[in-house]
Amino acid sequence: MTDRALVITPTYNERANVPTLVERVLAQDPRIEMLFVDDNSPDGTGDLIAEIATREPRVHLLRRAGKLGLGTAYRDGFRWALARDYELIFEMDADFSHDPAHLPEFLRAAERADFVLGSRYLDGKVTVVNWPMTRLLLSYGANIYARLVTGMKLWDATGGFKCFHRRVLAAIDLDAVRSNGYGFQIEMSFRAIQKGFRPVEIPIVFADRTEGESKMSGHIVREAITMVWRLRWWALTGRL
Repeated sequence: MTDRALVITPTYNERANVPTLVERVLAQDPRIEMLFVDDNSPDGTGDLIAEIATREPRVHLLRRAGKLGLGTAYRDGFRWALARDYELIFEMDADFSHDPAHLPEFLRAAERADFVLGSRYLDGKVTVVNWPMTRLLLSYGANIYARLVTGMKLWDATGGFKCFHRRVLAAIDLDAVRSNGYGFQIEMSFRAIQKGFRPVEIPIVFADRTEGESKMSGHIVREAITMVWRLRWWALTGRL
């Protein structure tokens, strides 16, 4: 595979993580570049990324005016990537919960699938480190719930470590994607599968962040709960 790959990473107050993240991601494969989508981080994350980009041509920065949400950050990143002819387009968190060491495994898996999902629960095996039991049960239960409602045969529909071939993102109307929290991950996979694209899940080890604060909130959970029913209804009524 000789295709260019782009890792899209939304940031908000992730200054402490960025230098090491860049070093570790770019070391995985010479084809990989990074796009940070920064929502005007008060801690100067965007300025730090801009400085790194002046000496590392594989690092790019998309600045946004304020904190606009995970889903919109990825949609803006997807549009940026599609306009520049990247073939493989990743979603990846900035907090090291997604280990860059898994990136070569994604690249290999992308040779046999339209999109690749990093799974914390593949075949029912839990590979999550340092989460409290309450959050683990919430996440595991949410995936069972999403699988039952949507019919997707995915073990980890809510995971955010993913890789799409450009043909998948080009086929999805990004303006029509409505989710903005973790429901965004369910919606993107659902829309891709409805378009006939084939996913594959690979196992990853997911470790809780060690720097910064979690973006989880009650609103994000409620959005994901209701979104699966909307997706099912939109599919039945031909509105996807």
